[in-house]
Order: sequence, then C-alpha cells, then structure tokens
Amino acid sequence: MAFSTAASPLCTWLIAACLSSSVAGLSGNDAPVSSGPLGRRLRRRVARSKQLAAESWFSSFGMQSASLSGQSLVAFCGSGLSELGTFCNLEGCEEYNNMKPLFGDGFFGEGLGGFGFGTKPARAGRRLRRAAAGKATAVAVQPAKESEQKKNKKTATKQRRVVVTGMGVVSCHGHDKDMFYENLLAGKSGISEIERFDCKDFPTRFAGEIKSFSTDGWVAGKFARRMDKFMLYLLTAGKKAVMDAGITEEVMKDFDKSKCGVLIGSAMGGMQVFHDAIEALSISYRKMNPFCVPFATTNMGSAMLAMDLGWMGPNYSISTACATSNFCIISAANHIIRGEADVMLSGGSDAAIIPIGLGGFVACRALSQRNDDPTKASRPWDKNRDGFVMGEGAGVLLLEELDHAKARGAEIYAEFLGGSVTCDAYHMTEPHPDGAGVLLCIEKALAQSGVNRADVNYVNAHATSTKAGDLQEYKALMKSFGGNPELKVNSTKSMVGHLLGAAGGVEAIATIQVSIALLEAKSRTARLHRCVLIFC
Repeated sequence: MAFSTAASPLCTWLIAACLSSSVAGLSGNDAPVSSGPLGRRLRRRVARSKQLAAESWFSSFGMQSASLSGQSLVAFCGSGLSELGTFCNLEGCEEYNNMKPLFGDGFFGEGLGGFGFGTKPARAGRRLRRAAAGKATAVAVQPAKESEQKKNKKTATKQRRVVVTGMGVVSCHGHDKDMFYENLLAGKSGISEIERFDCKDFPTRFAGEIKSFSTDGWVAGKFARRMDKFMLYLLTAGKKAVMDAGITEEVMKDFDKSKCGVLIGSAMGGMQVFHDAIEALSISYRKMNPFCVPFATTNMGSAMLAMDLGWMGPNYSISTACATSNFCIISAANHIIRGEADVMLSGGSDAAIIPIGLGGFVACRALSQRNDDPTKASRPWDKNRDGFVMGEGAGVLLLEELDHAKARGAEIYAEFLGGSVTCDAYHMTEPHPDGAGVLLCIEKALAQSGVNRADVNYVNAHATSTKAGDLQEYKALMKSFGGNPELKVNSTKSMVGHLLGAAGGVEAIATIQVSIALLEAKSRTARLHRCVLIFC
C-alpha cells in the first residue's frame, strides 16, 4: 500500500529511477563482443540474462514483463542509458490501469516516443540496434503537466467540527456521570483513609480511593483478574462513554471502523502489575505474570478497548504527567478535524494508590499530611494548604465529528473549539514564578479556539492545593480573565483529589456538566455560555 500511494502521482519518474538503479550493473559498460557466430551467441545469452533480471525485478512489484521482438525499454541513468532487452507489460498493474486515462495510450507520455506503449516494432528495432551499438538516444521522461498540477493542488475541504456525545467516569464519587456531578454539587468529599493496604508507617494515610468497583458486564473475567486497575478503570469508563453516546452494536454496524479510534493516556501506567512482577522475579522468573510487560505499558489500555470494540482508527496513548488527559483530548480532536477519524474515545486513567505510588510522592514531599481531617486536606488556594491528595479513576469523552453525530441523531453535550499546549521550561516540579507558562497556554488556547475572553464565565482550574502551584496559576488566571466580573473559578480536586493522568478527563466531564446546567438554567435563546477547562 505504501508503494502504491507513493507511486501513483510519480509513476513515470519512479519507474525510470528504479530501473536505472536496479539494472545499472547489466548495461552501459558491457565488454565488446565479436561479430562472428560465437559473438552472436554471447550477445543472445547476455540479452536473455538481462531479460531474466528485469522479470525478477518487476515481479517484486506484482508486474509482468514479456519479451517482444525488436522492442526494448530504456531507463535514464546518470552515466548514460541502461538497456533492458525486454518490453514492460504493465497492463496487469493496478497503478497503470488507474492512471491510463490520464496519460493516454503512452504510459510515459509523448516524451518517450517510440519507447512507450504502441511503439512500432520497426522503429523500436532501430532504436534497439542503435543502443546496442553504443549510439544511445537521450530520452526525457516527463510526467503529464495535468498530473503534476493535481499532485501539488491541495484538496479543498470543509472545516470539520468536533462535538462531545458521550461521557464515562470512574471515581471515588461514583461511576456514573450524573452521580459524580451530584456529589460535586453537594460538596461531598470522596477522600478518606486508605483501606487497600496497611499504610500506618506512612506520614500520609488517606487518598481519594475507590472503595467499591466492579467490572461485571464491562471486562471479561480472565482479563479482570490479570489487568492493572488503571486498565480496568479505562475499559469501564470507555465503554460507559460509548453507551452514553447511544452507540449500540446495531448502531456501530453502520460505522466505518477504520475511522474510529482510541486515545486514552495514563501518567503512571500499570504500576501494580510491574511491582508484582518484580516481587515474583525475586523468587524466580517462572513466577512472573506472562502479561506483566504489556499490561504495564500505558498504551495497552487503548489497545484492549479498541480490540473489544473492533475500532481500527488511530490508537495510542500519551503520557505527560498531570496534563495527560488534556493532551489526549486535543490530539484526538485534531484527528477528527484532519479527517483521519470520525469518532474518538479520549481521556485518561490512573491507579497509583499503592505502596510504591504513595511512597514515591511522600518522598517528594508533595502530599498533604492532614491525617486528622482527610476530607478537608485538599484545599486549593487556602492559606493553610500543605500539599495535594492522591486520587484514582478514569474520565473518558467520546468525541465525534458534528455531521456524523447529527446523522445518527446523537445528543450533543458540548463542542470542542480548540486547545493549546506549552511548557514552563523552568523547573521539574515548580511552576514559573510569574505563571508565564500557564498564561501563555491560556492565551494560545483562546486564540486557537476563537473565543473572546469576556465570554468565558467558568474555569475548572488545575489547583492541586500545593503552596507554589496554586499561587502561580491564580496569577495567570487574573492576568487573562481578571477583568471579567462573571468569571467563576473552582477546583474539583478539593473533593476527589488529584487523579494524576486521569485528572483532565474527569474534570472535563465536570466542566461539561456545569455547561449543561448553565444552559438549562438560562433560556435557550440566551447567549452561549463558554466553559473552559484549564489544565497545565
């Protein structure tokens, strides 16, 4: 396929170039032979060798060559002409048959004269004799002008719009998008003491841990027993997003599966699976889970979900720490905008509340140690904040091309207008003192999406409850939106903790739910409310 795609617009040049390099050793510098009987037999043997070599070369591309009396094909070579004692029959070549209407009867155009299709045997024979005698005729191989113009002309396409038609969530606040949102509105905290393992020796002993979770009906039993929790959360949230979008098996039969993709990332990947493999290895490699390597990688969740759904479009993962979900959502939307996909599942998933995950963040001195009051430990912008609180779960959006969604009568929750990615280029964990990277990201996102900053009335901020991060983000928000009296800012991490790579996906769902609520509270004729998810 790759060869066909590359060869189609440049077939004339490609054939000439390939022939010259492939058979350069067979022509141009042959030693002279005598004109006697022995010389004639030798010439026939050389010609037959050339014919066999040419047939072998063409067969590698699915072409056929046939010897015709008095005819030859000459390919231009840097040092002269390389002669093949055979005529190329491309009638069986799909590329030639597709391009024949463009070039007419002569495959190489008129520039090659008698060496194209329809060559008269007598003229071809004279040229063959001249070439054999060292009197080569220069041949100019030029593609048709019309073909060149078509190749360089970019196809005009209609701007494709991207909408959200499905949402799936797994969190400590519930595994249903409506329950999740209702708990947020009620100000309920999902943060509590860790029960999954004994953490009495850790300075932090609480997190936004998921206490109750079942894969029944979502993940096959044999995989549920072997997979890391981040993959189980991902598969469940992804399939819930598909179901929420009204995509049943019957509906999916009408989809072009090659244009349906999955791009769900993870910051930490299969930490538990990898940790278990290391412990098993301390006994013997024979004790290791044979799936430990693939199930530890961040991309395997997207791959498994695509296999379950039969989706053959773009499929990979992005791992960019806390910004993972946002990178995935932006990239997935761009696949749809460029026409590479019609439907994309995107978001993030993480499950790092295990001893090695908790211990690593404790060692970084990044976590709150408010063990006496876990529900109030995550307190973005509060003067007494002392670090973030770990969370876990998954948030997945089903993005769809607008016309594709309308054609199947899908309910549209929101429209993706644009996004941006930047880098502080300052420190591994500390933000820029002036919030420069955050401000640049916001400004570029507004410009790329065409949104007026005065129309933005809600920001779901990153705000992890750390001393440095919250302050610098606040500075950036005030510089960008400070003159907007309607602006409202909050951080849902105060109730569910920091879900790491899944944070952007879960918070995108919360933001969309706010947008829907605002529209329902206002008249349908009121001005459009634009809700922006800020995550840096």
